[in-house]
Amino acid sequence: MSVKILTDSACDLPLHFFKENDVTLFPLKVHLDDTEYEDLVTIDPKKVYQAIREGKVPKTSQASPLAFEETFTNMAKNNEDGIYIAFSSELSGTYQTAVMMLDQVKEKYPNFNLTIIDTKCASLGFGLIVQEAAKLAKEGTSKEDILTDIKFRCEHMEHLFTVHDLDYLAKGGRVSKASAFLGGLLNIKPLLNVEDGKLVPIEKHRGKKKLLRRIIEIMKERGDSFESQIIGISHADDEETALEMKELIIQELNAKNVYISSIGASIGSHTGSGTIAIFFLNKVKP
Repeated sequence: MSVKILTDSACDLPLHFFKENDVTLFPLKVHLDDTEYEDLVTIDPKKVYQAIREGKVPKTSQASPLAFEETFTNMAKNNEDGIYIAFSSELSGTYQTAVMMLDQVKEKYPNFNLTIIDTKCASLGFGLIVQEAAKLAKEGTSKEDILTDIKFRCEHMEHLFTVHDLDYLAKGGRVSKASAFLGGLLNIKPLLNVEDGKLVPIEKHRGKKKLLRRIIEIMKERGDSFESQIIGISHADDEETALEMKELIIQELNAKNVYISSIGASIGSHTGSGTIAIFFLNKVKP
């Protein structure tokens, strides 16, 4: 029996991916102008970025508990095995909600074989893990082997990202308001990464060119075998910088496969436009 892959929209993969790879999608919610939208399904990220430019503050919430319950129940009734690959529990309550709904469904269907993984990853770093799991599931790989691959990638996925304006992260409590004010005055660009599922500022640089070069240096320090892995770039309405970064990665790291996606409305609500994020493995399986 093939393994069903499930995930949520914080993986920032395009909508067609889920249909083409038979991956079940749980959209996070975006609240804007008194309307609730489903991330990726009923709202375009550009709508969020435009709203932020107009001074509006979009809110987000986790995926629907009812959607989890209905999907899990149907899978249990059909005796389907599955893996739900979830957005970092440090950045959303979606993982905890899924666990709670699974426990509820298992009271009625105790043999339901669904494993929920807290990736401690975000955006396309999380998306690259989902992509590989979907590929393995399509190939008929055993659940045990897919889980081994997922866990390896979760442990070794690096996130490096920068935001255009620190104010958006300050509003979400990610950096201090004083730091955001200073950054805006001096054209200082923060460089952040994800450690154990949380956003952590690591450096600050003045100007975009220096920052992009520094990202390449850190990739060289932390990564290896760039020619044999997929490197992810996600961007918030800044395809030009994403393409510039792609060229640097190909030239400097001899990368063969660089995948670009747009940051979705849910994560974009917290980062604002102009965010660029790079994802790669710091260790590649032999």
